[in-house]
Amino acid sequence: MHKAPSSSNLGPGGLDIAQAFFKPIQCSSTPSSAKRHTKISVIGVGNVGMAIAQTILTQDLADELALVDAKPDKLRGEMLDLQHAAAFLPRTKILASVDYSVTTGSDLCIVTAGARQIPGESRLNLLQRNVSLFKVIVPPLAKYSPEAILLVVSNPVDVLTYVAWKLSGFPSNRVIGSGTNLDSSRFRFLIADHLDVNAQDVQAYIVGEHGDTSVALWSGISVGGVPILSFLERQQIAYEKETLQKIHKEVVESAYEVINLKGYTSWAIGYSVANLARSILRDQRKIHPVSVLAKGFYGINGGDVFLSLPAQLGRSGVMGVTNIHLTDEEAQQLRNSAETILEVQSQLGV
Repeated sequence: MHKAPSSSNLGPGGLDIAQAFFKPIQCSSTPSSAKRHTKISVIGVGNVGMAIAQTILTQDLADELALVDAKPDKLRGEMLDLQHAAAFLPRTKILASVDYSVTTGSDLCIVTAGARQIPGESRLNLLQRNVSLFKVIVPPLAKYSPEAILLVVSNPVDVLTYVAWKLSGFPSNRVIGSGTNLDSSRFRFLIADHLDVNAQDVQAYIVGEHGDTSVALWSGISVGGVPILSFLERQQIAYEKETLQKIHKEVVESAYEVINLKGYTSWAIGYSVANLARSILRDQRKIHPVSVLAKGFYGINGGDVFLSLPAQLGRSGVMGVTNIHLTDEEAQQLRNSAETILEVQSQLGV
């Protein structure tokens, strides 16, 4: 992103195609690409944390995995359970402690810890309790791993990513929320199911808040490189907007359905976060819809707010945000989503 352009990526008139496609952001220095010891820390060993840890191990993403939780017995039990599978897994050193010093020297710190909602408790009160929890979690992570990338999974993920950014003092490119990466996967699955194609051939994004005000970018959906809505219009094939809205509604409600059926979500978010970890730690520079500092993008100028935008991820974290085309309606929905998050943030006093 910050290298001098080579002649191979110059368009007509000397335009750097990579620079035209991405809107660069300020990045901290990128470490050497030489072979390195990779350490990941997972904070919180609940269902989500362990699904992430298990997926990281099976995909051979780290040389060292550190687990942190406030419950020492459960923590030790989970560590032993994973260690006993050593003969079936890539070689990874697994550590666990209630002391954050175990995370020292992490390349990536994944925060899944969060307070559970008490029946009758308001969302704001729950959020305040999670902010108090992050005040315990984030400063020691920043202390022991000052060069790490923070990846926040705890919900509400957009607001808590903002909180983690403030508490860590890290540059914004090194604080990322899992955001709508999983929502977009669900979106692609539902579109593929509707069209009877492979989900891997579908490019589609959900952006904005990871929640009720998320925005489905219908104008940018393509299957096998073919823009769907413009194709239907060219072929004069009628489609109903209600059908599109129903698919988006299914995406928003799908997590609630899983929770109602099995009590929690775990496997899909485990794969989603491991997917992000791979892109970051292996410097793959893939584009993911993740929660990033959105101020200055797509007309979002009201304040410092984190929400999901298609962003390029690499070894330095967020390397840039894609300049995708939004319709006027989509852009307004995205700004509305930002305002919703900012309204909640304003009540936190962080």
